[in-house]
Amino acid sequence: MNNKTTLRTHSCGELTIKDKGKKVTLCGFLHSIRDLGHVIFFVLRDFYGITQVLVSDEKQKEQVRGISRESTLSVTGKVIERSSPNRQIPTGLIEIEPAKIEVLGACSETLPFEIPLSLTMREDTRLKYRFLDMRNPEVKDKLILRSKIAASLRKRMIDKGFLEITTPILTSSSPEGARDFIVPSRLHHGQFYALPQAPQQFKQLLMAGGFDKYFQIAPCFRDEDARADRSPGEFYQLDLEMAFAGQEDVFELIESVLPQLFEEFTHKKVDKPPFRRIAYKDCLNEFGSDKPDFRNPLRITDATKLLQSAVPMFDKKFVKVVVTDNFDKPRSFIDKDLIETAKGNEIEGVYWLRTDGANEFVGGVAKFLVDIKTEVIKKLNLKPNSFATIIAHEKEELCLKQAGYMRNLLGEKLNLLDKNVFNFCWVADYPMYELDDEGKVAFSHNPFSMPQGGKTALDKKNPLDILAYQYDLVCNGIELSSGAVRNYCPDTMIKAFKIAGYGQDVIEEKFSALFNAFKFGAPPHAGIAPGLDRMVMLLADEPNIREVIAFPMNKSAQDLLMGAPNDVNEKQLSEVGIKLRVKD
Repeated sequence: MNNKTTLRTHSCGELTIKDKGKKVTLCGFLHSIRDLGHVIFFVLRDFYGITQVLVSDEKQKEQVRGISRESTLSVTGKVIERSSPNRQIPTGLIEIEPAKIEVLGACSETLPFEIPLSLTMREDTRLKYRFLDMRNPEVKDKLILRSKIAASLRKRMIDKGFLEITTPILTSSSPEGARDFIVPSRLHHGQFYALPQAPQQFKQLLMAGGFDKYFQIAPCFRDEDARADRSPGEFYQLDLEMAFAGQEDVFELIESVLPQLFEEFTHKKVDKPPFRRIAYKDCLNEFGSDKPDFRNPLRITDATKLLQSAVPMFDKKFVKVVVTDNFDKPRSFIDKDLIETAKGNEIEGVYWLRTDGANEFVGGVAKFLVDIKTEVIKKLNLKPNSFATIIAHEKEELCLKQAGYMRNLLGEKLNLLDKNVFNFCWVADYPMYELDDEGKVAFSHNPFSMPQGGKTALDKKNPLDILAYQYDLVCNGIELSSGAVRNYCPDTMIKAFKIAGYGQDVIEEKFSALFNAFKFGAPPHAGIAPGLDRMVMLLADEPNIREVIAFPMNKSAQDLLMGAPNDVNEKQLSEVGIKLRVKD
């Protein structure tokens, strides 16, 4: 790579002993200074690496002593061999004997933190001075990785015949599951654009427009709260759609792209295709979640029939159990690491039982199970020194969810997860509908999905028994993407929305372009959208998604660097026909 510019002959990461004797010019940040009196060593750092400079001239020493760290410099001089080599870095055998040192950009402010220590600072401080935080190689390397992953994805999709097509950022508001970011119109007072939650309708319109394979690395905007694996406001996804295709075609495509991508950027073991497949209902029963982490060997067992009547606290409740073998932790671990942690996450109904070396019941609810010991051992497959975490709750859905939380907690606390693998799985056969908080039938996942069985299923089946061609891709317990075979038939769409309580007028108002396009003949089509941010997070082995985004918002959806959101003046509001109502 040639890094020569009009200001430099080489980068700070490329000079070796072979360059000894050359006259060079380097540019970079003043990384550190070591003043020994008779000589000064300073390190120049740029994007590519570091190079040491040896200063012995008295005038130059005084000049260097007056320069603040992180100022940008130009250094012209001769490459010489270091008397004390550092073989840990590429430039460690040489240093520069300067003939000229020039300050290009002075650092005139006190640094809010030491660059090498930026990761130890409060996140809000780092985000306020993100341009300094980025100078830390550990931060920079994750953003470089993101760039390489995005480039690799693009190449792989283009090689498979997909066209990269960008779709609008300003569009109409539609009910797609999350809150919209809305933008007032200057030309049409009282009306608003919305930033797209995803290019969902546009990519389906491309299929209706005769395109066969579409993709883009698309920005998506959703007014959602932050999580460790979700950045507030904005995220990016590998958005794709295929015409005349079904679920198996999507699975085959993803299984030919993602494993190879992961292998390119990790030394960990990556699952080979075909990926595991598990139905949504089975997933909940086994893992207590639709985001199963297969690195965790623990599974959930339904013990409702056996334990409900045996333990007074379980009366009229669902009972789920997670069993751990070879358990050797003290009682304090059970009380503090498990029970207290669970209570901190609003899980109250946690009980336990353990077996000793002779497979006798000890502690917890043991006294209630004396008469059914044999049945319990058989049902839960208990062995000597097993530990059973028991969840009891009146609602089965919550019981499973809490059991899933305890499964994850046990896996983490007992160090059961294999940290050197990437396990993929497909979660499929999602229910088309569910009951909302008011007991009404509502879409459970994606309203654009094709019901399994088509319109016939909608006409003849109980809505809660209808499955959809919807699927999620999960890796190590993190949902990478959701996808579906699309409902492209107007009659089927009308019926699907009617069951969920929406008339045809709602479809025509909220999804007019898509609904109208389907009236002119549309191909069957299917797609998916793996999250780029989450893929980078996994490959960087980074638990916080904000660390793999160049300019993320903080947990409160604030951009502390740019000061967003911010106030706008009356003139700007007047131009878009808005007047603020100030609360008392």
